[in-house]
Amino acid sequence: MTISPNSHRTDKRQQTRWPDAISPGERLMITLRFLATGESFRSLHYAFRIGCSTLIELIPETCRVIYQVLKERHLKCPTTADEWKKVSEGFQTTAKFPSCLGALDGKHIRIRPPPHCGAQFFNYKHFNSIVMMALVDSNYRFLYVDVGCNGRVSDGTDMSMPFFVVADEAFPLKSYLMKPFARRGLSREQRVFNYRLSRARRIVENTFANRFRVFLSTIDLDPNVVEVIVLASCALHNYLRDECGNAYLCGLTDQDGQETWRQDPPLEAKQNRERLMEYFNSEAGAVPWQWDRL
Repeated sequence: MTISPNSHRTDKRQQTRWPDAISPGERLMITLRFLATGESFRSLHYAFRIGCSTLIELIPETCRVIYQVLKERHLKCPTTADEWKKVSEGFQTTAKFPSCLGALDGKHIRIRPPPHCGAQFFNYKHFNSIVMMALVDSNYRFLYVDVGCNGRVSDGTDMSMPFFVVADEAFPLKSYLMKPFARRGLSREQRVFNYRLSRARRIVENTFANRFRVFLSTIDLDPNVVEVIVLASCALHNYLRDECGNAYLCGLTDQDGQETWRQDPPLEAKQNRERLMEYFNSEAGAVPWQWDRL
């Protein structure tokens, strides 16, 4: 028996609960639309004539395949000193920020809480979520992604300087983690430091830009499944960045985080930040345009 494309589609619509009736190309198309738009399963059901129960199985399965195929090449964390040195050199070149091994930020992914979980996933913003933490390089690529922590946990000339990552006010100041000075009553030197750190840190905020609008909606799936969706999206982001270059970055806009963590930073962290501030205000470390940004 010969089955035409049209008869295949008719058969698929009549038996919408059977995922085997859906081709790999259609699976990928449906999944990419879900990630890009954040449409509900009901909306996708009407668009593709596939049952919601099938979509609930199909999309996570496809995300697992996407992640498995892309992770080794496109979502691999540096493992050698030379690889980390290249990351640091990238921040020195693009943001004029020395000794930086990445920009760190967190994002709450909205979810429907599992039954009988109580307030486990209820965060301080008053919705249920899991937390995605990501470290990115100067090329807007994810270096490392950690996802799955429940939302109740809050999101954090030659220079002889240790290496560190940069973050916003939401994170505690550590010897390995630089954050801005508190915004009130700043000296000129402190304002320069905040500007220079912001130039390096905004890379992670741009990487979190709304390319995958599924993160703007509530994902009505088990938290373990949401983890796979997040990882697949990050792998896809890096793939598109690697394959499409700057064309993929068009339209990115800066976003500022508003969270604050009130913790007393250790002395070493304060000293490291002071040394960076002095460097950015010195003849060796200053950039001509920084004075116009104060």
